[in-house]
Amino acid sequence: QVQLVESGGGLVQAGGSLRLSCAASGRTFSSIFMGWFRQAPGKEREFVAAISPSGASTRYGDSVKDRFTISRDNAKSTASLQMSMLKPEDTAVYYCAARSGGLYTTPNRYDYWGQGTQVTVSS
Repeated sequence: QVQLVESGGGLVQAGGSLRLSCAASGRTFSSIFMGWFRQAPGKEREFVAAISPSGASTRYGDSVKDRFTISRDNAKSTASLQMSMLKPEDTAVYYCAARSGGLYTTPNRYDYWGQGTQVTVSS
């Protein structure tokens, strides 16, 4: 079992930055793949980014590439998502997720989920 708790969401103006964090517990953090997803009202859950256990490999969704950066600190059992050049269309609930193996981009590949944190970008 893995428990995930997101933090860092809020309201930010377009063009601004925000950093989300995901604190994990319950399993050796350094052995699990971490992902970030988001879901806007009326839309499907969308892949944002994923990172391998060592942090050496990452993947990004096309809509956030070159603006968002995923990272992790295995010593602190946390994963982070640095978001820059935010746009109103980035407004969504952001979720962190975990799985045992593979940098997958589909939500149904992930076994554990946090409760989500709201990010609102005003124009």
